[in-house]
Amino acid sequence: MVRAALATGTSLVLTGAVVAHAYFLKHQFYPTVVYLTKSSPSMAVLYIQAFVLVFLLGKLMRKVFFGQLRAAEMEHLIERSWYAVTETCLAFTVFRDDFSPRFVALFTLLLFLKCFHWLAEDRVDFVNLFYYKDIIYCF
Repeated sequence: MVRAALATGTSLVLTGAVVAHAYFLKHQFYPTVVYLTKSSPSMAVLYIQAFVLVFLLGKLMRKVFFGQLRAAEMEHLIERSWYAVTETCLAFTVFRDDFSPRFVALFTLLLFLKCFHWLAEDRVDFVNLFYYKDIIYCF
């Protein structure tokens, strides 16, 4: 929890510094945005900020839709995520010419949908296990 707060705070401070530097350098909105998008270090900081925001959004959505996760659900999620990320990174080699921020955003959306699908599948299996266990116990 402390590491996540530290990473969030650090990325927020870095993003603020990069945007402020660009604005004080260019003094107008449009040239500032052009500078931010053309500068590789600025884009790296903005990508890190986007990653942190997506991570926090995922944690929030997980809390809203699933509440507290059981240890087995978390273990299944981590195991499946490693395989999905590895498989997708191998697929990136095929699409390396089309690699863009839009492509990364769609990949992130795909990974989110997969994770929530796996969590829902684990919850349904857990509920069915207790349901069938009670039916068998009644007989």
